[in-house]
Amino acid sequence: MKKVKIYSTTWCHWCKLAREFFRENHMPFEDINVEENEKAAEEMVKKSGQTGVPVIDIGGKIIVGFDKAAIKKELGMK
Repeated sequence: MKKVKIYSTTWCHWCKLAREFFRENHMPFEDINVEENEKAAEEMVKKSGQTGVPVIDIGGKIIVGFDKAAIKKELGMK
């Protein structure tokens, strides 16, 4: 199974939807709050070129925003 990281904030609606999606599908993920962790925020920008959240890292594949179709494709879900 691919390792999943979500770079997020507490107030972001799309971040909440992403977390709910992974929980509903019983997929473990690491939730990284970029509001509280400046190094993680820098890492997110370096990986994605974006400052907006969520940024989802699935086994090194970067998905910007909560793009359910791209997430499912990357995870091999239907």
